[in-house]
Amino acid sequence: MSYRSDPSADSFSADSRRTFYEAHPSIALFMLLVVLAAPFAGLYVAGLLGVVVGVLVSAAAYVLTPCVWKWIGG
Repeated sequence: MSYRSDPSADSFSADSRRTFYEAHPSIALFMLLVVLAAPFAGLYVAGLLGVVVGVLVSAAAYVLTPCVWKWIGG
């Protein structure tokens, strides 16, 4: 039985994310701002629970942005 690599799973790998962000420096800068600002925005809006939600949202955005970019054809 041979092992086949799932192309959609490859887009979630750390190497593919690094390659994507190196190729798109403006998106990388934007994601850096989102990752740093989301927990503080959550703290301002909803307190400690907002910080947790902000961290989760920023982590999801960091991981999913390359996939969404590929999906929209960017």
